[in-house]
Amino acid sequence: MRQIVETIEADVQSRPSAIEFEMAYQARVAIDRIKFAIKHAEQFTMPCDTMREAGLQLLDALERLEGLDRRFQARSRMAPSSQNRRPLEAKG
Repeated sequence: MRQIVETIEADVQSRPSAIEFEMAYQARVAIDRIKFAIKHAEQFTMPCDTMREAGLQLLDALERLEGLDRRFQARSRMAPSSQNRRPLEAKG
């Protein structure tokens, strides 16, 4: 019985939670908006030290969010899918 509970708990912990999916979605939205802001700032503003600094800050935020998104994508791919296990369990 304990082994079954441990297996179920490990399976649940290996999958992203609902809040993680929501955070990943919000990160994608923020990434798109930051890219938009960078593009428009480069196109429509006069180059100056302040705008360069703002651009660097936006690029830093973008890189951080993209790293977070990559980690989430890797984690969600690593999580075993219950659909993939069912045919094997049915055969056993």
